[in-house]
Amino acid sequence: MTVKELLDSGRFEVVNIGEEVEREITTPFCCDLLSIAMGRAPAGCAWVTVMGNMNTLAVAALADAACIIMAEGALLDDVAMKKAKDQEITVLRTEDPIFEAALWIYQQMHD
Repeated sequence: MTVKELLDSGRFEVVNIGEEVEREITTPFCCDLLSIAMGRAPAGCAWVTVMGNMNTLAVAALADAACIIMAEGALLDDVAMKKAKDQEITVLRTEDPIFEAALWIYQQMHD
């Protein structure tokens, strides 16, 4: 599954479209502790979190995540939104719980 396929699925609200929409998603990744995500998020992951601050975007860039999905209705704050646009990071959002959002992605990848 590519980031574009995730964008086109209609499952998630688009917050920001980044530059690498044709990038292949390697796996969903769930974590809200930024220090853990920094060391353990696999490159190319669809990172599902509720952390919507600037540090989340920095960790996503450092970990080379394919996209960020804000779960449980979480939003990016204004500073983070500007950073997502400036760094062209794809960010989506959903009202779904973290696990359910990640599970849906996993199921789509393995159908």
